[in-house]
Amino acid sequence: MQIETKSRVDQLTSPAGHPVTVLRFEGDIASTSKDAVLGAYQALPKETNKLILLDFSKVDYINSSGIALVIQMLIEAANSGQKVYAFGLSAHFTKVFTMVGITKYAQLFTSEEQALAAL
Repeated sequence: MQIETKSRVDQLTSPAGHPVTVLRFEGDIASTSKDAVLGAYQALPKETNKLILLDFSKVDYINSSGIALVIQMLIEAANSGQKVYAFGLSAHFTKVFTMVGITKYAQLFTSEEQALAAL
């Protein structure tokens, strides 16, 4: 049974002083997650949210439809001139994201601290 996807937005500042918007996901990401994934992203004003960090640390499962939603979000971000980074993926999903080309659009990190330090 699929666990409902939840998302929340946090605003942080990187160690270098850059404003960072963090989209934190929880649960499973599948086709039913469109509002929680794309909706949360699309609600962000593009002009003021140039650095986006995706937190997958509380995501247990992502199916192919969920990966398609993430890819759609990353393409929209690239077209808007936003930079996207991600962390908290399991080793399996880090491998899957790399295989499907997500790393062309988002740099992957193991932890929030590592990601923020790179911004």
